[in-house]
Amino acid sequence: MQKIGLGGGCHWCTEAVFASLKGVKKVEQGWINSTNHEASEFSEAIIVHFDPKLIDLDVLIEIHLLTHNSTSNHSMRKKYRSAIYTFDDKNIDLIKSILAKKQKLFKKPIITKIYPFKSFKLNSEKFLDYYKKNKNNQFCNRYIEPKLKLLLEKYSDYTKDLM
Repeated sequence: MQKIGLGGGCHWCTEAVFASLKGVKKVEQGWINSTNHEASEFSEAIIVHFDPKLIDLDVLIEIHLLTHNSTSNHSMRKKYRSAIYTFDDKNIDLIKSILAKKQKLFKKPIITKIYPFKSFKLNSEKFLDYYKKNKNNQFCNRYIEPKLKLLLEKYSDYTKDLM
């Protein structure tokens, strides 16, 4: 098992996307920060525990980039930092090369940054598994459903039964 931290958009959305993938054994949803000064404040994120034999880091990063606005520095970036948090310095060069390779999928430059993991605060129980508990609410229909549809269309080999 390996783990990676991912931040970008709402952690409810990110949790729903990655919990839907085969090879992902656990998703922790909450707030994450880094030892890096520009990412020292907590922002919404998830920690993905995955089996690299079943789903490759390359695929996880591609899905991450495509399911949040990874090319825009909008006003909410402190709360929704576009980031990949590493638990092992050995992965930094690999992640850099994956990001460089994935740039071809976008017209604008990817702004997602790589940070060393420092700490994580789990969200309160009532917000964990938010999509599973609230599938019919307006937020889920508007923001999470389109991301899950993308998974089914483009990554069906990696998705668990979403219906």
